[in-house]
Amino acid sequence: MSNLPPLTTETIWAILNEEIDDATVNQLVWHCLGYRYDSSTGGWDTHQVAPEWRDEYPQPPDFIDSRPATVKLTRSIPQENKQSLKEKLGFKGYKIGEFGPRQTRRATAANWLLSYMQLNGIHL
Repeated sequence: MSNLPPLTTETIWAILNEEIDDATVNQLVWHCLGYRYDSSTGGWDTHQVAPEWRDEYPQPPDFIDSRPATVKLTRSIPQENKQSLKEKLGFKGYKIGEFGPRQTRRATAANWLLSYMQLNGIHL
């Protein structure tokens, strides 16, 4: 996971525009949640993962494929950051008929990452 794109507004837009693959989107969220892959053990180190995530997901979930994991991700976004894609980036959403659950989950991941950036003082 060392080849992850930097957390920038360009990266968030690339997620929304499907220019970054689903696996990389997941890896970005996992990294921010604290999941680290340990190649020496072939498993996940979760020491940096908050208990509410580590207890439910001892291995990082696939946020693009798992509705329950995405719901948890959505609920973990502070209320003041729920509309960050719209308010900070001007994202107008997807057009009706041009999106499905996958795009919605990618937008959730993008919004969570944007919120993470705001909470951690990463320049937008």
